[in-house]
Amino acid sequence: MVEISPLSESDRVGWEVLARGHHAHFGTEVGHEGYEQTWHRVLGGEQTRGIAARLDGKMVGIAHYVFHAGIWGSGGRCYLADLFVDPEVRRRGIAMAMITWVARDAEEHGFPRLYWNTLDNAPARALYDKVADFHKGLIYYAYRRDAKYSSTRR
Repeated sequence: MVEISPLSESDRVGWEVLARGHHAHFGTEVGHEGYEQTWHRVLGGEQTRGIAARLDGKMVGIAHYVFHAGIWGSGGRCYLADLFVDPEVRRRGIAMAMITWVARDAEEHGFPRLYWNTLDNAPARALYDKVADFHKGLIYYAYRRDAKYSSTRR
């Protein structure tokens, strides 16, 4: 049976192994300082949180999420920023248990709308399609600071 709990100081080594696995899986690189900053954010944050999933006492999954205000309607939002399960134990309900845990935590703290982004990852989307609505047509943009544009604002 999977056990889920907030990350604690004693989880650092296991968390970093999984966080590095997450970045390797997506082909991204994060420097030492990035891991340090994120670790401190998810441990002590009111708005930013981290959880660990364990099987037989071994950490096998992590998730990070952020509470934030919504613009329209009542209640805040919860953004599931990262969800990663050790490839050796996937398809055992661990990711589903973590999503459910985050949704409950968010609701209990007044952030009832949980959402996330994903790449076109068929196994992950098979799970997500069971627990979430897919918003067709949404396209993700990330601002590039080096973008060239002209502005008439002064």
